[in-house]
Amino acid sequence: MQPSMNISFYHLKPNLPIYFFTIFLIAITNCSYAQNSLVRDTMSLTINEQNTVYVKAIFNEKDSLNLNFDTGTTELVLTNDILKNKLNSETKLYNTIYNLKIGNNVYKTRVYDAELSGHGTDGRFGWDLFKGKVVEINYNENIFVVHSQIPDYVLSDNHYTKLYINYFSSIFSVESTISQNGEQITDCFLFDTGYQRTAMLDNDLLKQGNFPVEKMEEIKKVMMKGAQGNEVPVITSNLEMLKIGRYELKDVPVQQITTNKPMRGHDIHILGNEILKRFNIFLDFQNNVVYLKPNKLYNIEYIESKRDKA
Repeated sequence: MQPSMNISFYHLKPNLPIYFFTIFLIAITNCSYAQNSLVRDTMSLTINEQNTVYVKAIFNEKDSLNLNFDTGTTELVLTNDILKNKLNSETKLYNTIYNLKIGNNVYKTRVYDAELSGHGTDGRFGWDLFKGKVVEINYNENIFVVHSQIPDYVLSDNHYTKLYINYFSSIFSVESTISQNGEQITDCFLFDTGYQRTAMLDNDLLKQGNFPVEKMEEIKKVMMKGAQGNEVPVITSNLEMLKIGRYELKDVPVQQITTNKPMRGHDIHILGNEILKRFNIFLDFQNNVVYLKPNKLYNIEYIESKRDKA
């Protein structure tokens, strides 16, 4: 119990050390209570061989869905197949607000359509459902957690590297650095858990920065499909180093965009989930900061590496 406010200083004076010790204990107790009273909504997280990360959700109180958490999108996107063939009721696109239950919380969202989603999923949900909250993606424990604020243990752990969020066009980027043959560029990268590969580099930005693309060893050329089924020609090459915060990843097989950029009207590099899965992640949408800490996947081999070159 706190001391009564009408007690005179004269009466407290003989017990001054005890009084201040009591205040100190109250302060500690209050701080401890503040952290212990944090709201945490924890649910199971799955990541498959294609680097698609997803959770189970309930749409419109009726339909159980596997949904990819895609920080490169907003609101809720469902595939055309799910919309046409698997939902228990007709869904109105673009303007109608629906309930989406993720864990113990219900979020309000509009619905959009797409031809494709991550492997094994029915659609994807974006980062903006969690505005004003903190999202944890923990690959060591395979959990997805929504926090009411950033936990103290994250702030006190110097293994976490801190990146500032830059918002644009309703999504967000972080700064990272690429290096090749002694040349390096620091630029903004779309933070995209929905992109299944390592990183996608924008050729126009590479040219503007005089980056030595010709020195990168080519691994292969492929045609990839965007979310709407559009074909995107992509070259995979070996990048000497990708630095994210304090952490340096070497010999990273990255993709280079040549034409038909996935984000129309934007020149931007992309960090994908084959890189991001190597870190336990806290997305602090209160203070606009990303915290990354290497996890058990940090040193695993990349799906496409120069050793795989036939």
